[in-house]
Amino acid sequence: MAGAMGHRLAELIKKYDVPGAALAYHHQGELHEYAAGVLHTGTGVEATTEALYQIGSVTKVWTATMLMKLAEQGKLTLDTPVVDLLPEFKVADAEVTKTVTVRHLLNHTSGIDGDLFLDTGRGDDCVEKYTAACADLAQNHPLGATHSYCNSGFVIAGRIAERLTGKTWDEALRELVLDPLGLTHTWTLPEDVLRFRSAMGHVDGGAPAPAWGLMRSAGPAGLICARPADVVAFGRAHLESGLLENPQAMWEPQVDLPDPNAIGRQWAIGWILDEWSGHKVLLHGGNTIGQHAMLWVVPDTGTVVCVTANGGRSGAFTHAVATELFAELDGLTVPAKLTPPEVPVEVDVERYAGTYERVGARLALTVREGDLWLRMEATGALAELSPPVEFQLVPVDDRTFVGRVGDQPDWISAVFYELEDGSPYMHLGVRATPKIA
Repeated sequence: MAGAMGHRLAELIKKYDVPGAALAYHHQGELHEYAAGVLHTGTGVEATTEALYQIGSVTKVWTATMLMKLAEQGKLTLDTPVVDLLPEFKVADAEVTKTVTVRHLLNHTSGIDGDLFLDTGRGDDCVEKYTAACADLAQNHPLGATHSYCNSGFVIAGRIAERLTGKTWDEALRELVLDPLGLTHTWTLPEDVLRFRSAMGHVDGGAPAPAWGLMRSAGPAGLICARPADVVAFGRAHLESGLLENPQAMWEPQVDLPDPNAIGRQWAIGWILDEWSGHKVLLHGGNTIGQHAMLWVVPDTGTVVCVTANGGRSGAFTHAVATELFAELDGLTVPAKLTPPEVPVEVDVERYAGTYERVGARLALTVREGDLWLRMEATGALAELSPPVEFQLVPVDDRTFVGRVGDQPDWISAVFYELEDGSPYMHLGVRATPKIA
């Protein structure tokens, strides 16, 4: 694939209905860059390797790196309580307010409801205001009891960086990460992104998205815009000392994922961990409004890959790119996505019926003629951008299910499980959702 990458990338974006994409990878001492398609279907501007894409939650690894760098400077430890760094910090649970640590934030085990998308304005105080608004956030699960993806926790982590540096998160990112790495095509604010060729997100049917990006307060959780080559340079920095004295400290497994089929097996500090053909893989993905990005780092081989896309079946597209590219470059087999078993599995699905709810989402599970059905409804600030969807869940084993929306060919997985105290949960989309009724 590598030798004819430009042609193959064009074939894959067509197959997966992606308007435009870019790919960069570093392998055996050389950087390779490719692009295909268009950045905006309304204007027809072609995709180039220099164009900036929204990398979404890949940003979280950058924010985690900022805090690790501050830790190496002696300004905090992973086990420092957040309230020691932000005395004004507060969430709804008084005990969690006192005991939640930086580590809990960076490995998504705080239990703080994680999908509060709140526009607190465009001012330099937006992250500070967002953190203050977290005072009303309830627990999604008890502190440290399980894993649940937490955007809110990373905005709070960004506020810690602001407090310790005396700068905005955007400025601290540039000082701690971007400038030391010499990255020229990585920015966070739209007025800076506009100075470059940049991608527009696209939604169902290939239409330009109704909004370009998320609110500024989400910055530390997901607002970096970059060309793939810059993201690859960032990934490479985690394979050697320089940016961090000990980047391997961010690779240490912190928590097993209840659903190891979704994106990886474990979470570390910022990074997601997986294993392909016996090799450790560091990775993270990101999604914004119609844009998607993936970053993979293989420490054993030194290969670093970033691929970005601006719509279509972008998740399946990036998985296909990884599957072909890593097989050719390193002889690695990327795990296939989970699909229904060839022989149907008999499962008592009645026990899973009910309502599961967390901030930002309501999941209603019902049984129809012996089959389990899920209705997912977004709530809160992003509800208008995400209409409700309903689909059947097919059992793979006693607690693992897969489903797909409408006539989409791509399957998503879900796992039902219980905490140590017996509380029932559903893990879907790397988020833990408690059963409330």
